[in-house]
Amino acid sequence: MRHTFSRCIIRLTLSCIAMLLTGTVASSAQVLLDKSPKREVRAVWLTTIGGLDWPHAYARSGSDIESQKRELQSILDKYQRAGVNTLLIQTRIRGTMIYPSGFEPWDGCLSGIPGKSPGYDALQFAIDEAHGRGMEIHAWVVTLPVGKWNALGCSRLRKCNPSLIRKIGDEGYMNPEKTETADYLADICEEITRNYDIDGIHLDYIRYPENWPIKVSRQKGRQYITRIVESIHRRVKAIKPWVKMSCSPIGKFDDLSRYWSHGWNAYTKVCQDAQGWLKSGLMDALFPMMYFRDEQFYPFAIDWAEEAAGKIVAPGLGIYLMSPKERDWDISIITREMFYLRACGLGHTYFRGQFLTDNLKGIYDFAANSFDATPALVPATTWISSSKPAPPHSLTVADDTVCWQPSGSRSVFYNIYSSRNYPVDIEDAHNLIRIRYGQTCICLPTDGGRYYAVTAMDRYGNESEALQQAQKITVGPAEGKLPMLLCDGSRLRLPDAAAQNDANVWLIESLQTCPIATRSPNTSWIDVSDISCGTYILKSLNSKGIAHRVGFFEIRR
Repeated sequence: MRHTFSRCIIRLTLSCIAMLLTGTVASSAQVLLDKSPKREVRAVWLTTIGGLDWPHAYARSGSDIESQKRELQSILDKYQRAGVNTLLIQTRIRGTMIYPSGFEPWDGCLSGIPGKSPGYDALQFAIDEAHGRGMEIHAWVVTLPVGKWNALGCSRLRKCNPSLIRKIGDEGYMNPEKTETADYLADICEEITRNYDIDGIHLDYIRYPENWPIKVSRQKGRQYITRIVESIHRRVKAIKPWVKMSCSPIGKFDDLSRYWSHGWNAYTKVCQDAQGWLKSGLMDALFPMMYFRDEQFYPFAIDWAEEAAGKIVAPGLGIYLMSPKERDWDISIITREMFYLRACGLGHTYFRGQFLTDNLKGIYDFAANSFDATPALVPATTWISSSKPAPPHSLTVADDTVCWQPSGSRSVFYNIYSSRNYPVDIEDAHNLIRIRYGQTCICLPTDGGRYYAVTAMDRYGNESEALQQAQKITVGPAEGKLPMLLCDGSRLRLPDAAAQNDANVWLIESLQTCPIATRSPNTSWIDVSDISCGTYILKSLNSKGIAHRVGFFEIRR
């Protein structure tokens, strides 16, 4: 039995605790929103098995490929607006892949035909698109389950490695007690790490199957599972030490002194020493599957927080349980859990992607418009490297662009901050407007009322000192300069020139160029009362789909 002392509860005010546990709408909730953390993992599991989250149509022609790509782009746009900064994409599914592997065949989710290429590298495309939106992307590798006994993935493995596969019911599983299993899974993770610019390897089902006839001691069983983790860790870190190692353990690590896990836990039931892996450095992050509520959630969340050893923990939330086809949970169950995790210094992960983008019971609106409306950086892995990169230099702000010179030869991204106060406070998450940006120029509203700062950030998440804008920009009537449009907080006024153009539709984008809303062009005023406060870009789209920037505007209330 494990003992847990509620240190993170002590950190909460009594009013905050009351709000979290009873669901009372209180000022404490607003306090947590106002203090949105600058660093926090906000992740989502994007499930590809059976095309559950993506793709929803097969790629069997050039137009099909483009359609499949556009669908993923649309999904990622929505994730970005909801504040997601970490994408866990299912890469190895059931002995099958979403990329051209030298070890296993294509999964059928892409082409509709198991073993057949969809005509493009889906993993590479996802990496490019995620990175373009400032997101980390982790390759989600399903480890031991290899699918139905006679399905392609399982049958191929049985043919090539017959001693590694065991049958339970009508499913095949890799045997965790064989050293060859550890080597084979390490081969796969090495292939992914070597060939792709991923940010993490995310291991799923790295545990004994619950119906496996374990004939060894639990201690020995944990040693077998840990051996697999060690093999993968060793291969991955030897190639790219910044690539995060993570897994999705059972949501309750073990029984607590006052709370029973009802026989379903990571450590005792399925020999998964996830907290030990954090402490020993084998794992950099955990995404525990906490698809529970009430006393089966809160005490176990505290346990994860207290045993995190300074590493990253972002519990998975069962948003699918809000579905009437599941348990029909009220959204308040999930939102209380999100507030609680943030108060405990933990991140949050949605399971699964489509329930988020479908806005089940308003969960997407809650994330995008309030809880995660401010961007966040992923916590730095300072236990691997804590050396800060050099800052960029020569910041210029003019003609609606902010530009700077690179910080040096070290591989870095850039974070852009903006404020109406000088110097820009880069510790205030509300000033973050673009994260993990890969270029050295960005289009932004240089209206004279804002200041800018830029930092460099390396692959470990270490951030440089800020390069601050040297002085306030004075805006004159320079020809061609995009205007700041008049907005009273509810309505946006279009300038006469814009009102006379050939716009078929108005497109409103965030400063991160993420689409926010569209509006009809048949009026000189645009209703923006349903859009949250912030600074936005207005574009016109003509009948040919060509976009033109009209101006910037700021919503204040």
